[in-house]
Amino acid sequence: MKKINWGIIGLGNIANIFSEGFLNSNKGKLLAISSHNKSKLEKFKNKFKIEDKYVFKNYNDLIECNEVDIVYITLPNNLHYEWIMKCIKKNKKIFIEKPAFIDFKSAENVNKEIKKKNLFFSEGFMYRFYPQIAKIIEIIKSNEMGKLISMESVYGVNLLYKKKFFIFNKKKKINPNNRLFNKKLGGGCIFDLGCYPASFSLLIASLRKDINYKNFQLINIKKKIGITNVDIESEAEIFFDNKFKSKIKVSFESEFGNKSIINFEKGELIIEDTWQGKGKLIQIFLKKKNIINFDIKKNIYSYEIEQVSESIQRNNRECLYPGMTMAETLLNTQILENWLNAKK
Repeated sequence: MKKINWGIIGLGNIANIFSEGFLNSNKGKLLAISSHNKSKLEKFKNKFKIEDKYVFKNYNDLIECNEVDIVYITLPNNLHYEWIMKCIKKNKKIFIEKPAFIDFKSAENVNKEIKKKNLFFSEGFMYRFYPQIAKIIEIIKSNEMGKLISMESVYGVNLLYKKKFFIFNKKKKINPNNRLFNKKLGGGCIFDLGCYPASFSLLIASLRKDINYKNFQLINIKKKIGITNVDIESEAEIFFDNKFKSKIKVSFESEFGNKSIINFEKGELIIEDTWQGKGKLIQIFLKKKNIINFDIKKNIYSYEIEQVSESIQRNNRECLYPGMTMAETLLNTQILENWLNAKK
């Protein structure tokens, strides 16, 4: 079957790491790239051996390229909606870097438009395609550990203390124009990091068949605001249908890792490395411990590339399970917006 031709607009760090996943892909091919930065274009072209005719200085030119099957948008969060709509206008399939949207109204508008044109749309959360997630879903569906009771997930990185990091200017002070710390650019830890545990909560809650996971409320919200007036640490609990609770916590200033714990009637699952998928999955069942090692050798985005590409090969409108559906993206955006706007 023909490989799916991908085009990428925006050539930042995530695009670079993601693109390495094409090197061993059986279903997807990186065909075209676009950036306003000439230096990035040249480096990207040489690294991934892109033909000159598929190297575009203008995003619109890539979108209009007939040979591109799907456009991967990796631009700053505040530009997502604009370029999603331009892709829709040209009837392009869309893969959007997380978080897809920074407001619920934009998500609703896109949902209406892609339905009208019957277009493929998917939001990128690479962790959903890891082998450990498949194992977790298998364990939950087997019902061997009894009913799902609750869960908790964290994602914390101490960006504020990494003085050589890109968020700092020459005076070692936070750059207010950096996307992570600029409210107008969709910055803050809730949208940038909180989208991970929120989306994971939706995946797990959907596996408990006696609840309507679309019915949720946010409780016990705490937020810390930084000097650029964006959230730098926050926590909340998502209460699904008054039956299943998920506690989530994210931070730009505390290095508390990316662990998750899922609680059952008869035990718990401990995911040591939820978002990178390279740690251990610890199953504690009736006081007995079973450790499953997941040592991913290949690029972590390669799983995602294969699943999205296969979805398009099958003429699906959405990504194969457990990829994000549009319904989940709508819910996730609503959770994040409510969390961000809630009073402390």
